[in-house]
Amino acid sequence: MDPRTARRLWRLYEPIHACVYFTPDMIEVNKAAGLKGGWMGYFASRSAAMGPVSSEVVLATFYNFHPDMVRRAIPDAWTFSTPEKVLAARLEVAKIALDRALGDGFSEDVAAAAKIAGRAVELASREGRPLFAAHARLPVPDDPKLALWHYATCLREHRGDGHVACLVAEAIDGLEAHVLMTAAADVPPEMQRQFRGWSEEEWHGAEARLRARGVWDNGLTDAGRALHDRIEARTDELAAQPFDALGESETERFEAHLRPIHKALTAAGAIAYPNPMGLPKPDF
Repeated sequence: MDPRTARRLWRLYEPIHACVYFTPDMIEVNKAAGLKGGWMGYFASRSAAMGPVSSEVVLATFYNFHPDMVRRAIPDAWTFSTPEKVLAARLEVAKIALDRALGDGFSEDVAAAAKIAGRAVELASREGRPLFAAHARLPVPDDPKLALWHYATCLREHRGDGHVACLVAEAIDGLEAHVLMTAAADVPPEMQRQFRGWSEEEWHGAEARLRARGVWDNGLTDAGRALHDRIEARTDELAAQPFDALGESETERFEAHLRPIHKALTAAGAIAYPNPMGLPKPDF
C-alpha cells in the first residue's frame, strides 16, 4: 500500500481523537475526577491506559514535552485520582465533544468507520508500541461514536509510537523534533513552545545542535529537509502496517466513511488550526 494513504488516514482520524483536547469541558470533567488543572488532565488521561505510571514513563512515551511540565503533573495525578476514574472522565469528554460536533447525524458513517477501524486495530502490530498496546487492551465502548473515538485513539498512538521510533533512530530528541516540524509545517514556534513547555533559550539550543549536524541554518538546510522528509516517510510506512493487513478495499471504505465525519468536525470547530500536533488544515 502507498504509505501516503496512511498519512491521509491520519489526517482524517486524528481529529476524531484530538477533539477531546480542544473542548472547554475537559477541565471541568477532569476536575470532577479529582485532577488539578488542564495539563494534569492531559498527561493523566493519555497515560492512564498504562496504569499509574511514573513521570519518566510519560516522558519516554510522549517524547516531546519538557520534563518539568510532565513532572508537575505526574505522578501527583495518581494521588488525586485513579487511572480508572481518569479513563472514564476521558470517555465523558469524548462523548460531549463528538455529540456537540456530530449531533444525531452521520450514524451510518460512524458505525461503519468504527467497524473497519476495529479490524485495523486488531490487525495492528503491538511490538515496540507501548501507548498503542496500552490503549488497544481497553474495553471498547458500546456507543458507536465512542467506539470510533477509541479506535481512532489506538490508531493515532500506533502511528505516534512508530514516529518516536523513527526520531530515536535518527538521534532527534523531542525538542529538536519540534524545531524540524515547525520549520516544515505551518506551525508557529512560539505556539509549540507554549504547549510543550520549552523556553526560547532551550529552543535556540536545539537549533544550535541541529546546526552542528548541518541540518539547520536559520531554517532547514537541504540536508535538514531530507532528514525531515525521511522521518515522515518512514513514519508513514510504519503506520501503514494495519492498513496493509486490512486490504485496499476495506481501507478505501474506511477513508470514504471518515471524510464526512472529518468535514463535520472541521465545520464545528472541534479542532484548532494551527495545532501542536502539526495536523494541517484540510484541503478537501
